[in-house]
Amino acid sequence: MTMGDAAAKLVLASSSPRRLELLRQIDLPPDLVVAPEVDETPLPKELPRHYARRLARLKAEAVAARLGEGPWYVVAGDTVVAVGRRILPKAEDEEQARWCLSLLSGRRHRVWGGVCVLRHDGCRSERVVETRVRFRRLSREHIEAYIASGEWRGKAGAYAIQGRAAAFVPWINGSYSNVVGLPLAEVAMMLEGLGYRRNTA
Repeated sequence: MTMGDAAAKLVLASSSPRRLELLRQIDLPPDLVVAPEVDETPLPKELPRHYARRLARLKAEAVAARLGEGPWYVVAGDTVVAVGRRILPKAEDEEQARWCLSLLSGRRHRVWGGVCVLRHDGCRSERVVETRVRFRRLSREHIEAYIASGEWRGKAGAYAIQGRAAAFVPWINGSYSNVVGLPLAEVAMMLEGLGYRRNTA
């Protein structure tokens, strides 16, 4: 393969419909979507930034190992919501979601977006993008109404900024798309830097 070969496939290593839609938004629709199978348990005392980078790399490598010789580019991302050094979970039940939302209420937190772009010849680009987000103070009624919506399920920090939770966020500093699931400007630059060129034929 030569640099910039338009025949290369773009592979999204994710089961997230949000990440798929984000890539389509910037006219980078993946040719293939493969759900990575990795252990997402944080390591003891692992910092949020390091966790986001490690998970993105693991996802990219797990999917790359299942592909043929190429040419291809794998894009993998991981979104981590953190209060200080505390990594918030991807909420799986209502109790966990209430805990996350109560913790975020009335304070600022960081969203760390880890991204790994891996090319079939082993070349890679990695980046961690930080976005700061402030939540308004949430009443019990706010939290219960959001819990009832079900929108929190499986979301890092138990909220989706692109949905009803937009009403909770009066201030954001950094990439909005990073909070949704992928820092798009950075992903586009990383792909360009590794020579990816979309096939428009």
